[in-house]
Amino acid sequence: MEILTKLSHLLNSSLDFAYVKKEAITAATELLDCEASSLLLKDERGKLFFEVALGEKGEIVKRFRLKMGEGIAGWVAMHDEPLIVLKAQEDPRFFKDIDQAAGFITKDIICLPLRIKNTIIGVIQGINKRTGEFTHDDLDLFQSLADQIAIALDNARLYEELNEMARQLVDGLSEAIEKRDSYAGGHPQRVLHICMAIAKYLPLSPEDKRQLSLAAILHDIGKVGIADQILTKDGRLTVEELEIIREHPRIGATIVGNIKQLRPIIPGIKYHHEHYDGSGYPEGLHGEEIPLIARIIAVADTYDAIIHERSYHRGVSKGEAVAEITENTGTQFDPKIVTVFAQALDNGDI
Repeated sequence: MEILTKLSHLLNSSLDFAYVKKEAITAATELLDCEASSLLLKDERGKLFFEVALGEKGEIVKRFRLKMGEGIAGWVAMHDEPLIVLKAQEDPRFFKDIDQAAGFITKDIICLPLRIKNTIIGVIQGINKRTGEFTHDDLDLFQSLADQIAIALDNARLYEELNEMARQLVDGLSEAIEKRDSYAGGHPQRVLHICMAIAKYLPLSPEDKRQLSLAAILHDIGKVGIADQILTKDGRLTVEELEIIREHPRIGATIVGNIKQLRPIIPGIKYHHEHYDGSGYPEGLHGEEIPLIARIIAVADTYDAIIHERSYHRGVSKGEAVAEITENTGTQFDPKIVTVFAQALDNGDI
């Protein structure tokens, strides 16, 4: 039961689809004390494919697809019934091709359907119990696990779909920026690339990196609220026009604040023009008061801006850009981020 409790916590605390699947099958192997276990899901044609297969022969097993009704797993999926098979080699439903390809001998199998809202999405199975035979007690435990896995998979799938919708929205907003500002062509994507290169050398979680990537793409989204005659003006801006331009971080924060899935990236958008010494805008934050995500974007944004031509300055060489950023370390930029940026540059990541 300790395994079930631990797994329940893990599954309920993560929306990472790949993580949920692997942890679920690892738990199944441990719970049933078996040699191998696998998760098979239905594809768009109704065939079962091995999404996760643990055990010595897992990679070989993953090459196969089963029709509904084919093999023990296919039978369970088609009939929506759990099954214990104690002498697999003698069972006419057993699919021997996988054993032959893997050089493996399946002795006994326990297999259960996975359901989401009364719809079969796949099956989960354990193979070759190490001590004794699979029992109905194992089946009851496995059923509890299967129910948790199905819910977690559904939650993770829905989360991925929401993320994809958010990504499409982000791409659309990014395109809107570029259409408004001819000098921004490719800038959001380049800032994203630089930010991800910097992130490679920082202890960021996958979720931190995801938020950084979204904020990097959308860091200038507030410019859609700036008048064209200012945004696309040739030559230097007046003091008044600069003040208007400096409102774009606040405007951007307001825009993404209206989209629930994007609210966590507000700090990156709102504060990427803050300076480490407190002289930036919009709020004059100082040092580590500035969110990390914004400190990373600040370096990436500035580097890309100064190596590319703009209406108000010529583009400079990469060496000159690095020198300028280095010169402003501790005043405009976080020294730690500049160090990591230089490391990424030296290693060819930028």
